[in-house]
Amino acid sequence: MQISYSADEIRALVQPKKEQGQTAATIRGIASLDAAQPGDLSFLGNAKYKAQVAATRASLVLLPMDFVGTPTEGQIFFWVDNPSAALARLCKAIEQALWPKPQPGVHPSAQIAPGAQVAASATVGPLCVVEEGAEIGEGVYLQSGVFIGRNAKIGAGSWLMPGAIVATECVLGQRVRLQPGAVIGSDGFGYEFVNGRHEKVPQVGIVILGDDVEIGANTTLDRARFSCTRVGTGTKIDNLVQVGHNVVIGKHCIICAQVGISGSTTLEDYVVLGGQAGLVGHITIGAGSQVGGQAGVPQSLPPKSIVTGNPPLPLGTELRLQLLRQRLPELFKRVSAIETQLGVTK
Repeated sequence: MQISYSADEIRALVQPKKEQGQTAATIRGIASLDAAQPGDLSFLGNAKYKAQVAATRASLVLLPMDFVGTPTEGQIFFWVDNPSAALARLCKAIEQALWPKPQPGVHPSAQIAPGAQVAASATVGPLCVVEEGAEIGEGVYLQSGVFIGRNAKIGAGSWLMPGAIVATECVLGQRVRLQPGAVIGSDGFGYEFVNGRHEKVPQVGIVILGDDVEIGANTTLDRARFSCTRVGTGTKIDNLVQVGHNVVIGKHCIICAQVGISGSTTLEDYVVLGGQAGLVGHITIGAGSQVGGQAGVPQSLPPKSIVTGNPPLPLGTELRLQLLRQRLPELFKRVSAIETQLGVTK
């Protein structure tokens, strides 16, 4: 990554509430507080690293409003409401510079069916396939090797990265982002055991993604057995997640890597699932709930639940149990000693 920003340019992007110090250095990199060198920008996004600020060699540091400290010579501090969010605004500008969208148009190697509709402002990259009846909206960017199935619809401003697949009839809202290898609309996993064999149940529903949804690399959202698998506006799904058929995910949820959601489960709005959490089918996770990493959820949870473990328990209870489990060997020794004193035979 090669960047070049002056302090004034960064000031315009992050809009600090206050600042102290000055630097003439050109910012050419972003680094953690402990690894930063002159010419780097760093930030304090987690309070546990606060002690590293005094020793950092970064030329420019983004800090939360409650931080108390002064910069060294040749260093400037910017205080902002949220250093991580401020850095994200800077990185957005860097992203646009590093990966500019090419001019609209269809690459000669792309295959566009005669009945497909591709907006004049869209970009269709090399070796893409757009099947009959598909609709590609204004400003959509299909990078190389993207497949858009028959009658699928891609909303305006969406960005589909290499190897992404949107299968037949599926619908993407506006500004959807699919990372490489994401699959929208694979068959749901449905079989009936009849006469000694597993017979496939046809999956004839679709997948619908709301506006501003992001889907991680190699994540799969299965099409519904009937009706639709649905993801609400603003939800972000990490890499290697499996979403089963007829799952309904609400608005602004966060689903971390390697989560598995079984069919016909509902996540209400603002749910957070930690990495490798697993949910059985046909349950509801109430709005605002948080499920810890590797938790196995066998039943519905009321709104604003905060659980972890397997089976999942309220966070405070599970943390206390973890501490107590560490004392079990000592407890067994004490019980054994008491039994010996009492003459209890095993």
